[in-house]
Amino acid sequence: MSDEELELLRRQRMQRLMQAQIEAQREEEARKEFEERKRLILRQILTSSARERLNTIRMTRPELVEHIENQLVLLAQSGRIRGMINDEQLKEILRQLMPKKREITIRRISK
Repeated sequence: MSDEELELLRRQRMQRLMQAQIEAQREEEARKEFEERKRLILRQILTSSARERLNTIRMTRPELVEHIENQLVLLAQSGRIRGMINDEQLKEILRQLMPKKREITIRRISK
């Protein structure tokens, strides 16, 4: 390969890297904007005690909280949530969405 061909390949590679970086920045900005909109909607539809409960649950089950938040935002955007959701209503939503726990009993057999 000649020096000109190598230089052309370098330029093309640099251009692809720069485009990938710009695209990554755009995606990050879009994600931040989405998160900010979601946060604002949640502030409008959840009472402070309900938000505190979600933040507490987020420490142990972040994927569950993410799912619940997304569902609440979708419901709010479609107009299906009227008024604010308080802590008791959020508890009921959580009960419905949480998987049922199996009850395990251990029986000892005496000899």
